Amino acid sequence: MGSSSTPGGRIAMEVGDDGVALMTIHNPPVNSLSFDVFRSLKENYEEALGRDDVKAIVITVEKEQRPGYMAVEVITDIFEAARKPSVAAIDGLAMGGGLETAMACHARISTPTAQLGLPELTLGLIPGLGGTQRLPRLVGLSKALGMMLTSEVVQGDEACSWGLVDAIVSPDDLVNTARRWALDILDRRRPWVASLYKNDKIEPLGEATEILKFARAQAQKQAPHLQHPLVCIDVIEEGIVSGPRAGLFKEAEAFQELLYSDTSKSLVHIFFAQSGTSKVPGITDVGLVPRRVNKIAILGGGLLGSGIATTLILGGYQVILKEVDDKSLETGIDRVRANLQSHVHEGKMSQEKFEKTVSLLKGVLNYENFKDVDMVIEAVIENVSLKQQIFSDLENYCPPHCILASNTSTIDLNLIGNRTISQDRIVGAHFFCPAHVLPLLEIVHTKQTPPQVIVDLLDIGKNIGKTPVVVGNCPGFAVNRMFFPYTQASIFLVERGTDLYEIDGAITKFGMPMGPFRLADLVGFHVAIATSMQFVQNFPERTYNSMLIPLLQEDKREGETTRKGFYLYDEKCKASPDPELSKYIEKSRCINGVTIDPKLMKLAEKDIVEMIFFPMVNEACRILAEGIAVNASDLDAAAVMGVGFPPYRGGIMFWADSLGSKYIYSKLEEWSKIYGEFFKPCAYLAERAAKGTPLSSPKEEATPQL
Repeated sequence: MGSSSTPGGRIAMEVGDDGVALMTIHNPPVNSLSFDVFRSLKENYEEALGRDDVKAIVITVEKEQRPGYMAVEVITDIFEAARKPSVAAIDGLAMGGGLETAMACHARISTPTAQLGLPELTLGLIPGLGGTQRLPRLVGLSKALGMMLTSEVVQGDEACSWGLVDAIVSPDDLVNTARRWALDILDRRRPWVASLYKNDKIEPLGEATEILKFARAQAQKQAPHLQHPLVCIDVIEEGIVSGPRAGLFKEAEAFQELLYSDTSKSLVHIFFAQSGTSKVPGITDVGLVPRRVNKIAILGGGLLGSGIATTLILGGYQVILKEVDDKSLETGIDRVRANLQSHVHEGKMSQEKFEKTVSLLKGVLNYENFKDVDMVIEAVIENVSLKQQIFSDLENYCPPHCILASNTSTIDLNLIGNRTISQDRIVGAHFFCPAHVLPLLEIVHTKQTPPQVIVDLLDIGKNIGKTPVVVGNCPGFAVNRMFFPYTQASIFLVERGTDLYEIDGAITKFGMPMGPFRLADLVGFHVAIATSMQFVQNFPERTYNSMLIPLLQEDKREGETTRKGFYLYDEKCKASPDPELSKYIEKSRCINGVTIDPKLMKLAEKDIVEMIFFPMVNEACRILAEGIAVNASDLDAAAVMGVGFPPYRGGIMFWADSLGSKYIYSKLEEWSKIYGEFFKPCAYLAERAAKGTPLSSPKEEATPQL
């Protein structure tokens, strides 16, 4: 037995009596295939090839694989071209470089639940260890494109049916089966296959060209701002047209160029930002263990409440859904069933699984069934007095250990709970609509919320597949407070002469899913008004008051639901500009006493983007200064997952730092002198600009607001 160690990890090699060398990768915490690991693997491989007592090789990992990179010559010219066969034993995760290494082996044995994928495109990269060439030759061009372009992860069973792995065995039999398989290859009882030169799964050139053409069109439609998906398709095509060796060299060249691109830097940042949100100083680092939560009650079966119920039962929780009358309850349960049925129609859930999942849901009309719930989530309309009454009632019916959570998106939790004596059980659990689709969960704590409750919610979030962001308590918390200047700045520009539809076009071109006015139509004006009122009341000095939306509401224009808002909508909800909108804008101008500014009538797209997003950056700086959020990276993750900020820009603060604190401060200062307090830069931003330091660098005195 021997091993090769490097500062970045080690490879342990053990040669058994059967002559099979088992190489196990050790590189905690995630066994990433770094340069050092590959160098160590190369050294062990060369040693094994030179030893007479080694007949064949099995490669496995201690735990899991994540993306990693190394020159393709090592994979191709040493591993794949070796005169001794190698077999990959796959369990847990085989992602990125781990899967690419496995594909260079002469066979792959997997457990049924192993997860295999090439997620490099989510990081602005392409597979860099031959994945663009070997995967199409193992599973065919269409499936390979799907896996790479969408970063699809497949389980061992499915991977075997595709031809990506050769056999499925239990975890206990994995290594022994791989050893026997390697010896069978050596003795020619099983085929000795170099996947790089397989061609039976590759479609004929004409058909392949059409598949690639379709893939390009889809990539340009779905991600018009991104180039690396097209680069990936080009590299795959090179291997098909000019041969796999040429494809490997093009892959290596393209990978290196993408590695240093702004897109990759942004996507890598947001990947780590999302991964880091569950680590909260003073909360997750003090040794607390999550308490067991079995049953959760939800108050309100509307769109949001039913979405939360769907998410929870999919996570295996027993759920009680309470409504005020039979009709509302029936509607709420029907919504949950419809949400789940869509999973069945998409092939993500069997009918048997559907029935089992639905059985976890129970509808009630009173609090009598709340005696044994571990958590309650209030999801009623944004009405302070109604929420106060609900929380007062919950104290009388729920057990003492029950967590009392509100799904409010804007209202101060202390205000909601001021009629209770259970301040130490109150927490915010803010899901984003539709809750069973959007991945963000904003966990809001007050100064009375103990760390144990937050740890419990983090565990629930993990179990239901959400990315949690833990923030302090204030009106709007972090996400909506950061987002509230977005629509206000947009209306400000419209009233002073900027074309409304040009604004939406510029913001969409920047990378948002839709512009601010199309979004307002989608969510409905009643929601926009209810949300904005919280900020008008709590931050009057920096809100922009306009009568535009109330004027539209007077004419029963509520957005998409009434087929009239800022846009007109046909029966398929397709939006088109409304020529009558100008009269509402003009009337709002008159009421507000503002006039058209010629400079704002001819704004370039870049200026539109800055005048709308810089106030958001300014508010994000206040959130950091107040300790509502501790890490700027948490705000980046929240902006991407909660409000649709383009991930390839790295999040709101990462993007701001790419422009520089001095530049953003100077623009806001200039606008505030012309247009007033709404644009005035905050002290945090002014301080960073004066020192020339990044907005996202840690603030020395920053601590969680506990």
